[in-house]
This record gives sequence, structure tokens and C-alpha cells, in this order.
Amino acid sequence: MKNIKIIATGKYLPQNKVTNKELEKRLNLEENFIEKRTGIKERYYAKEETIQKLAIKATKNLIQNSKKEILNQTDLIIVATTTPTSYMPGISNYIQKEFSIKNANCIDILAGCNGYVTAFDIAATYILIKKAKKALIIGVDKLSEYTDQTDINTSIILSDGAGATLIEGKEEPKEKSNSKQDFNITSNIKSNSDNCEILRCEKEGKIYMNGKEIYKYAVTETVKNIKELLEMKGEKIENIKYILPHQSNKKIMKSMANRLKIEEEKMYMNIENVGNTFCASIPIALDEMIKKDLIKSGDKIILIGYGGGLNTGSILITI
Repeated sequence: MKNIKIIATGKYLPQNKVTNKELEKRLNLEENFIEKRTGIKERYYAKEETIQKLAIKATKNLIQNSKKEILNQTDLIIVATTTPTSYMPGISNYIQKEFSIKNANCIDILAGCNGYVTAFDIAATYILIKKAKKALIIGVDKLSEYTDQTDINTSIILSDGAGATLIEGKEEPKEKSNSKQDFNITSNIKSNSDNCEILRCEKEGKIYMNGKEIYKYAVTETVKNIKELLEMKGEKIENIKYILPHQSNKKIMKSMANRLKIEEEKMYMNIENVGNTFCASIPIALDEMIKKDLIKSGDKIILIGYGGGLNTGSILITI
């Protein structure tokens, strides 16, 4: 049996921290308004750094967290973003060039805030069908460039950042193999574009978000998607150590926990000190969880992404 193994993670947040106090003063909002509405206390804006630099620095952090030769034999690089600054070359090509990953296939994808989950699913599929051995997956967004700072729906939540994850295939010994056992990863990726205009960003424009409609979509489709995933795997929610959602809004994540009838502690949240980084939110949080030693070998976790498209996707993986 061939499984997927997470072998390294990394993240990068810009140095420029933006507090609620600054935004509340600029937007003429009451004190604590932002935290009460979103659960966010601070977020980060990149100044001189390009989106390519954010992705490179997250990858450097991944290398620092592991062995120097960690990227050896990497043959697939996938970058998920919603804020590319050019059509070509892709951010993945800059990563390949920076780290001299000579024989890698480079792919950039646009799948909204579900981009990282979609990229992880693609990378895992490549490995499981033996089209790749090792894959570098990066979620990165520089949302400050596309944020209307007068729009209360977006300016109080959006943030910049990047997260990187390196995965590879792992062959289980024959004595551990069970003919009835499948891969250690299951995914449920879906798109429904009927109401796609509620979250959008036109070329050279600003991000538009219909907050009420996004909330309605997020708290219903995510729960539905996770329940379908568990049914596909024949798994019970009580056996899941953590659910790691896209860090969109603390109210949304708490509502998800309530509807899934799980303790809020099982819904990992770091939005308070990071903000909403779109494609970077899950890999940044995953890196934090691993560094805090919250997940160990044998633990089952669910990654759940949701957003622009509208795209929703979940992955259940046994660490």
C-alpha cells in the first residue's frame, strides 16, 4: 500500500503587522468592533516583498525546519494563489529557479480560498498514481494589493502570507498491508458556480465580498462536504483529532463546529493573530500545528477549504 506522508512544512508572514486599533481609527469604527465581528486582532501586509518572495521565504522556512537536502528528488511544484501578478512565468517557476529544482513539473492554480486543498489533492494524486515521487505545495496570497481599504467587508479581515508543505509517497511493508485497506488519504473536492459572483476580483481590481452570502455558503457547504467525506471513508467524526479549516472568520468556524456537533477545540483556529490569508491560511496553520506537536503519527485530520468559485474541498489524511 502506498500512502502520502507530510515530511516538512514552513510558513512566512511579512514583518509589517497591522492592528485592529489602526484599522478602527482609520475606518471610524468602535473599539473592539473588528474582533467581535471576525475574531481577528491583527494581520500582516507585505510592503516591498512580491508574492514570489513570500512563496520563496515560506519555502526557505520549510528547509530551515528540516534537512538542507529536503528538496532533493522533488518532481512536482504546485502553487495555489488568488493574487498572481503575472500570467507567466508562474510562481512555481520562480520557486523552481530559486531552489534549483531541475526536474520538477511546475503548476500554478486558481481555485479561490480552496486553492491549497485542491493543490494538495492534485499533488497526492500524482504521487499515488506514480507520476511524481515528492511534491512541494505552496499556498500564497498578497491580498493587501487587492484590498479596498475603505471596504469594511474586506479590509478588516484580509492579510498577506505564505505556507509551504512537502509531501512524498510512502510504501507500507507487505506485512502491514491489508487488501481491504485503501490509501491514507481521501478527498471531496466540489465546485458550484451558480452563485459565484458573491466573491470575486476582476483584473487590476479589488476584492469584492458579499459577507452575508459568504457566511451562509460557508457554514452550510463546508459541513455538508465534511459529512460526505466521512461517509465516503466510512469514518466517524469522533475519530478525527482535528479539523483544520480555511481561516476565514472565527464566527464561521465556530458555527461549523456547532453544526458538526464537535468541541470548538477540535476546530483549529489561528485567525486571531494571522488574519485571513486565503490560499495561505491552511498551510500556515498546519505548520503551526506541527511545530506545537499537536498532531502525531496515526492521528486523523481533515483539511477543509472554501471560497471563490465557489469551490469547496476537504481532505481526510492519517498522519
